[in-house]
Amino acid sequence: MARRSKNSFVKRGEVIEITIREYAFGGKGIGKISNEHGDFVIFVPNTIPGQQVKAQVKKISKTYAECKLLEVIQPSPDEVEVPYQDIPGAPYIQLPLDKQHAYKKQSTLELYRRIGKVNDVASLFDEFVSSPATFHYRNKMEYAFSAIGYDRELKTDVDEFTLGFKKRGTWWCGDDLKKDSGLFDKELEDQLHLIKAYCKDTGLAPWHAPRQEGFFRYFVVRKSNKTNQLLFNLVTTSDGLEQFDLQKFADFLVTRFGERVAGLIHTTNDEVGDRTIATTGEIQLIYGEDKIVEELNGLNFEISMKSFFQTNPQSAEKLYNKVVDYALEKKETVDNNIVLDLFCGTGTIGQILASKSENAQIVGVDIVESAIENARENAERNGIKGVKFHAADVGKFLKEHPQYSGKIRTVILDPARAGIAPKTLQKIIDLNAERMVYVSCNPATQARDIEQLELAGYALKKFSLVDQFPHTAHVESVALLEK
Repeated sequence: MARRSKNSFVKRGEVIEITIREYAFGGKGIGKISNEHGDFVIFVPNTIPGQQVKAQVKKISKTYAECKLLEVIQPSPDEVEVPYQDIPGAPYIQLPLDKQHAYKKQSTLELYRRIGKVNDVASLFDEFVSSPATFHYRNKMEYAFSAIGYDRELKTDVDEFTLGFKKRGTWWCGDDLKKDSGLFDKELEDQLHLIKAYCKDTGLAPWHAPRQEGFFRYFVVRKSNKTNQLLFNLVTTSDGLEQFDLQKFADFLVTRFGERVAGLIHTTNDEVGDRTIATTGEIQLIYGEDKIVEELNGLNFEISMKSFFQTNPQSAEKLYNKVVDYALEKKETVDNNIVLDLFCGTGTIGQILASKSENAQIVGVDIVESAIENARENAERNGIKGVKFHAADVGKFLKEHPQYSGKIRTVILDPARAGIAPKTLQKIIDLNAERMVYVSCNPATQARDIEQLELAGYALKKFSLVDQFPHTAHVESVALLEK
């Protein structure tokens, strides 16, 4: 066992109780331990100022420690009661929305100052865009089966059939969802216990993560805000499949949800990896359709279980509108020009931009082939003519298409959380575009990239924050840069 030196404040693996004093970007609460050696900072994710928490030390440096949240012992004075079951995916659901927004804005602006070296950050801030729906905004949820559950009264794990979410901080323990979480479809979640009871009555076992055995693994649900329909995916192993009547299960879902059932898919996953879609598993349509239709900005998109699509469509509309508004502020750099939409995913931004501009040629690039296939299908369905989509690595695409260098006036960037790889960023800079609209789900890596863009001659003109995920630490940022 590791020993604490005379100069250290905590040791790795130690469980401590601490009061959270401040909030840092990404939902990290900050506490401090003081003694004769000075102050020592404690970071605890998914906590807010005013809470007293129990946490386990995971990483130690000379001046701080990073911990895993185990339990909130005393809530913050800012928290209020809500009629929802608390789940790991909504750590701040009891914090009033104005407080959530204040923490997100304050911590993100500090990131721009510290990482992006943007000194006049407050004057460049455009607006904070709220999500139109505060609760029940998600259009997809993954519920996990588990043979190990959590007893909230005894505060210990127990052997029981559960269907819900993993207990915070564990990979092996489930926490039954017994009522509406406030994030997804209320009717579905209020009846999830009936779906669990149906599965339990079959006598087939839920997944036992430590032993890597069992039959029931996941119950995944997608929802269309346009049609209010639900698309179900039951994920099981093959061990016991001959004893489970999939058609009968589909009939059960129809008796509970009627015409809301768009379809039922069954996925076989015998892999030990903890994911809903197996690389070697079979996917079978049992009932209805394998897709649902969603609408964004008047455009229709077909969504399958594997499709990437914004989790909060109503807020995504506001996000995309902000991106398009920034792009069209100087319409002459879009109309009758080529616009590069890099890391374009299913091409939603490019299609919206093409529908609002004159004779613009939008070229979308993304490495995920299935996303590009969806982009092409959706563009054809919506009658969008001025778009072309390429399945390719962005860096390689720019190298293999030098004809775009010097001919692009506007570039749209929407990379993954890791931001843009340095070599790829340099290739984007070499395009010599007049303007860039950079949308990011991780303002920390965006701030890092903005520093490099400013060194290359691009000035940050303004940026906005969009609350895509209320009750979480996540926030999206849209930045406009010009030469």
